[in-house]
Amino acid sequence: METLSPKSSISPKPAPATSVNNSRLWRSAAQRNLRNQWSQMLSFRQQWLSSSQRGRSHATSLVNAFLSQKYMPTMELGVLSDLADIRKKACSKLFKQQELHRSKLLSSYKDLVAVVTHMVKTSTSMRCFLKGTSNSPLVQFSNRSEDKNDAGDGGGIPIFAFWPMTTFENLAEELVQMFALELNLKRLLVVELLSLSSEVPQIKEEFYWSDELYQGEFNDLHICDLIPVETCEPIPPRLKDRKCDMPYVQSNHQPNHEILQVYLTTWLAEVNIDTHRLNEIFTVIGEEMHVALS
Repeated sequence: METLSPKSSISPKPAPATSVNNSRLWRSAAQRNLRNQWSQMLSFRQQWLSSSQRGRSHATSLVNAFLSQKYMPTMELGVLSDLADIRKKACSKLFKQQELHRSKLLSSYKDLVAVVTHMVKTSTSMRCFLKGTSNSPLVQFSNRSEDKNDAGDGGGIPIFAFWPMTTFENLAEELVQMFALELNLKRLLVVELLSLSSEVPQIKEEFYWSDELYQGEFNDLHICDLIPVETCEPIPPRLKDRKCDMPYVQSNHQPNHEILQVYLTTWLAEVNIDTHRLNEIFTVIGEEMHVALS
């Protein structure tokens, strides 16, 4: 009589090949997607640097033209004092320069907003999903899945060597927050600089914190999480890791030379961007993905 082997000794059936293949397909696609998204993040950082430098240059030129026009009535002109209407013509020329640099400063600020909105969209596009059902062999990149059981993170498995998807997302979120906070601080400086007003009656335009500086700005700032859903104006600026202690923002349309110098220095310093930490993030990401992000 034949004796049956114990049930525990029976080898389990192998997992379906389609499940293993899908897992490999997803991981390969996730790796490609993460490399692409982080390469874009590096590109956006470089675009920020370029736009910020241009903005500071236009801000400096605007301040110089403003101060020259402001002090023109009391300046000693030396031999030029005998020229008729020299002060009036000089002020008119300086006024035109202010208008030009206002426009360029606003354009640079708009470029900075665009950079941060792209960063936000990229940081939320790092997951990839199986198209259709969980047994589908197709992968799509999206912010949401067609399958409610697919979180787009591969079930938390390491994407490259050690890190799951959430680690990449958390580092991207930390990076985006730096630039969003700095953008909001630069917005305060832009409002102040655009509102510079000499005593010449030609300059009448004034800007306030609650004003939209260009058409569609508030929609862009909403994407950057700088306008709460319950309000209709940007949140007051603050420094990283600190609560906002500015209940409202009131513009000073007649700042002195020292204040304007502080504005320009603050723009240059980019106090909300921790450059050391920023470089560290790109370095460790590059090491994990085996690519150079520098």
